[in-house]
Amino acid sequence: VQLVESGGGLVQPGGSLRLSCAASGFSFRGFAMSWYRQTPGNSRELVAYIGRTGSFTDYPDSVKGRFTIARDNDKATVYLQMNSLKPEDTARYYCKTAYSPDYWGQGTQVTVSS
Repeated sequence: VQLVESGGGLVQPGGSLRLSCAASGFSFRGFAMSWYRQTPGNSRELVAYIGRTGSFTDYPDSVKGRFTIARDNDKATVYLQMNSLKPEDTARYYCKTAYSPDYWGQGTQVTVSS
């Protein structure tokens, strides 16, 4: 099983990034997926959820209206479009299967700074 995130980097406040998470080794289309983020010394925070077909999504208030999760089951990839980024969005971002079994990627760093 592999989840490989990409697309992180340094961006100015107000900017945008699109993260990707390529899945392999399991039946991707059978799993709801999620994105989490973590800063040093803090627990991981859920920032986006998407159901198996992509028809249902959910976000916490902290990112609602700015982040959009999407998936392409044919490509076994889940995306996170992040707009209007703020310095407090700086974190390492991880994709994960939404339910057990818990598969995690290695994460991709997002830094929002001028």
